[in-house]
Amino acid sequence: MSTALITGTNRGIGLEFTKQYAQAGWDVLACCREPENASALQVLAAQHSNIQIHALDVANFSQVDALAQQLSDVAIDVLINNAGVYPTGGLGDTDVDKWLAGFKVNSIAPLKVATAFTPHIAKSTLKKLVTLSSKMGSIDDNNSGGSYMYRSTKAAANCVMKSLSIDLQPADIAVATLHPGWVKTEMGGPNALISTQTSVVGLRKVIDQLSLTNTGRFVAYDGKEISW
Repeated sequence: MSTALITGTNRGIGLEFTKQYAQAGWDVLACCREPENASALQVLAAQHSNIQIHALDVANFSQVDALAQQLSDVAIDVLINNAGVYPTGGLGDTDVDKWLAGFKVNSIAPLKVATAFTPHIAKSTLKKLVTLSSKMGSIDDNNSGGSYMYRSTKAAANCVMKSLSIDLQPADIAVATLHPGWVKTEMGGPNALISTQTSVVGLRKVIDQLSLTNTGRFVAYDGKEISW
């Protein structure tokens, strides 16, 4: 049986990833900051014995290391860096502390989680690592400006994952950066274009097709490659 570790599973895309992988028969290590307050995740875990919930604040690097040690004997076939934040602020309204916190969660934490769990991925069968980014992190696609803090943190995450895709090739680990689409979540808002179910169905297909032959790409939920 394959195993997936997913961060940010208390709601939205992370919760839907957990649901779909559990329904597909995978063992799911569902991580979120406050499991005791994640009521939807708790309900889902009660329905599926193959879901294990773990407390994990990805910005708490000591906690990341502790969980990696706790799960040291577990082989992780697919690691999904899903946890993220949306620091808001336009021109003239870029709160530096909020911006730095955004970099820690969106850009630095994915690398920390990836490196902490590289041994777990390396001993699995599928050996896949993905990070949820956004087309808003694409410099080439930026035709509207604004969103300085969010765009920059996602652009940094894209750069980190591209380097990681090269550095992890000797361990036979394939890496992808994923754009989930504009999804109807708390972050995406009610005017978004697609549901979490549609997004995750597509993202899972992209993950299924990920291999060392196409590692290092920036890909949307519909399979289309995105320019950096």
